[in-house]
Amino acid sequence: MTPRFSDVLELVRAPAILTVIGDAVVGAASARGGAGIRAVPLSSSSACLYAAGMALNDVADAELDAVERPERPIPSGRVRRSTAFGIGAILTAVGIGVAFSAGRAAGLVSLATAASVWTYDLAAKPTPAGPAVMALCRGLDVMMGAAGPGWRRGLLPAAVVAAHTLGVTALSRGEVAGTSRTTAGTVAATSVAAAAAATFGAGTFTGGALVGGASYLASTLPSQLTAAREPTAAHARTATRQGIRSMIPLQTALVARAGSVAATAFLLGVDVAGHAIARARTKGDVT
Repeated sequence: MTPRFSDVLELVRAPAILTVIGDAVVGAASARGGAGIRAVPLSSSSACLYAAGMALNDVADAELDAVERPERPIPSGRVRRSTAFGIGAILTAVGIGVAFSAGRAAGLVSLATAASVWTYDLAAKPTPAGPAVMALCRGLDVMMGAAGPGWRRGLLPAAVVAAHTLGVTALSRGEVAGTSRTTAGTVAATSVAAAAAATFGAGTFTGGALVGGASYLASTLPSQLTAAREPTAAHARTATRQGIRSMIPLQTALVARAGSVAATAFLLGVDVAGHAIARARTKGDVT
């Protein structure tokens, strides 16, 4: 059985891919003051690796999803588990190959990123180390863009993106059974710290960074505070969903902080597109 293209898009959480293409842009802008043409293949590599991770996530969770989320592509029978695994493997290979086309240093970081993605999905996800491994995936994704001259300047932005990812992943563990006030409260505090680092870091302050940081907090903080007050599964899901989508304004603040006007404008456009897609969607989810 060959799955429909729409089912594959649902499997890989296609709308959420918009939230990852800015990682390489952040890394490149932070390291060298601008994204440059290399950001195109590296953002494409990020998209492939992210989509691969989503497919592998559902491969690993097939039995659990059959009980908790039977509407997903694998438990509903629309995509075979073996097919989903093959999609994940192919997308991983393509992502690594595209990264190497942009340079050896970026290619080597993509190998580490891919290894982290596979480790998370197939081994670390249900363990206490799961959120940290997922955070490593996104931090490495930023460093893939920073690879090359000036790469050390990408370390702080990578840490900010990783910290945000750590919080979102921790909240996602409560999507079915609920989270805790401590977890949600800690994640909210982390979001405030991430916004401050993205807006005011390294003595650089721009209007774009302020707008991005404010937009990030407006997008992610209210749902996290709600989950802290009432740590139900529904509130954890909402906070997770908003946390995923708020990655783009966080990336926008980080590239503005680096002084890249073109990259800031690009990510603002991506954010607008993401909101439009979210309003138009009728099925599936980004979590």
